[in-house]
Amino acid sequence: MSTLELYTEYKTKMQKIADVKYASAVLQWDQETYLPPKGNDFRGRQLATLSEIAHEQFVDEKLGALLNELVGKNDLNEFEKRNVQLSLEDYNRNKKIPATFVRQMSETVTRAYHAWVKARESNSFTEFQEPLNVLINLKKQEADLLGYEHHPYNALMNDYDKGLTVNIVDNIFNNLKPQLLALLDVIKNKPQVDNSFLHQHFDKDKQWSFGIEILKRIGFDFEAGRQDLSVHPFTTNFNNADVRVTTRVDENDLGNMVWSCIHEGGHALYEQGLPGDQYGLPLGEYCSLSIHESQSRLWENCVGRGLSFWKHNLPLLKTFFPKQTDHLSAEVFFKGINKVEPSLIRTEADELTYHFHVMIRYEIEKMLIEGSISTKDIPAYWNEHYKKYLGVTVPDDKKGCLQDIHWSHGSFGYFATYSLGSMYAAQLYAAIERENVSLEKDISEGNNNVVLNWLRKNIHQSGRFYLSETLCKEATNESLNPAYFINYATKKYNTIYTG
Repeated sequence: MSTLELYTEYKTKMQKIADVKYASAVLQWDQETYLPPKGNDFRGRQLATLSEIAHEQFVDEKLGALLNELVGKNDLNEFEKRNVQLSLEDYNRNKKIPATFVRQMSETVTRAYHAWVKARESNSFTEFQEPLNVLINLKKQEADLLGYEHHPYNALMNDYDKGLTVNIVDNIFNNLKPQLLALLDVIKNKPQVDNSFLHQHFDKDKQWSFGIEILKRIGFDFEAGRQDLSVHPFTTNFNNADVRVTTRVDENDLGNMVWSCIHEGGHALYEQGLPGDQYGLPLGEYCSLSIHESQSRLWENCVGRGLSFWKHNLPLLKTFFPKQTDHLSAEVFFKGINKVEPSLIRTEADELTYHFHVMIRYEIEKMLIEGSISTKDIPAYWNEHYKKYLGVTVPDDKKGCLQDIHWSHGSFGYFATYSLGSMYAAQLYAAIERENVSLEKDISEGNNNVVLNWLRKNIHQSGRFYLSETLCKEATNESLNPAYFINYATKKYNTIYTG
């Protein structure tokens, strides 16, 4: 069989596996948006079956033999060769996980998710503790099956950003923490800005319509996606022509919906920008979750919380909510939406204190996986460290350790990518500014394509060709350098807190 025939067979097999995975993803999206409560148990069964089928197809001996034959071929182009290399890496990794374990994990995640929803409704972590404990024990088993060096948490972080380790993240956080604390110390001695205009009554339907318009303005293609409501905002995709985002609406807090839309919109723009001709193959997938978070944080903070963006979009907001916003200038609005104030909820946090939310979760996960704490210790540890780092008293579990959906999904190893995403975002945005001297003027005139086109060219079109560090270097001529974030934040907040 010729190399072309072998590669075509490989591509066909991979795309069939993708079909099953994305069918499962549709069911997961439905589970968090429209599924009636009585359908939970059957949905868990359906998801488990599809996960098991996809896994069995991917670890099939015939696919392994095909990949091993292809990887030795010299007449593949660089993109075909990279697809095969990455698929073989994925194959060897997945081969370590039995199909029965995949099914067990899927069923456990479904139970844990619904337990989390009920626990939030009753505001009681104890209702979530045992399902979470079962899930964590499975994640420990998963780490052992995959294998790791130095720390079991490394095996789980590798799923979200290949090569990421506890040592790397600890070093970044240990360097970041004192610099953030120093900047926060300066800010707290300045006159506080006013964001009370965000906390008025904003009609739910009008907020929804405004969010749709903002998504359109940053480039989200509604012919290749849609937005819905969910408990926790998220983005999912089934191909680059079908990308779904969700948001949530609080009629007494405009910011909750606006920046959820922009944040998830950033994720969605990345998914819509991935190469469609690589469907089912590694080069049709995102680089890593750190890079994925860089896209959402860049749009949410560098663009969406920037003065230039609101010079153009505040007039639109005023057409929806004239009574609440007519008195506001773009400058006053800009300062208010960037108010720095320790808070309880990560997704509503300002972009400085946000990182302490992430660090607390990272430390909890790391200790849970290494076994130095157990699930029963989570509320106390959480509450103690929110007081220590953020100076806030956690009033209840819903506003504390039940606020995030990630643990109920089994997403252990994820949280560090949120902070890494902010670091990458600042560095990427600095590169965009260097190449486009009129960037802020363009954004103030509503031309967000200058940002989107740069990201399409330098990030989106590469898929998984590079690891995060290499992609960053290709795009910015430098490996990840957290100094870009500190410089960005210092400049921005010195402008806001000038008193």
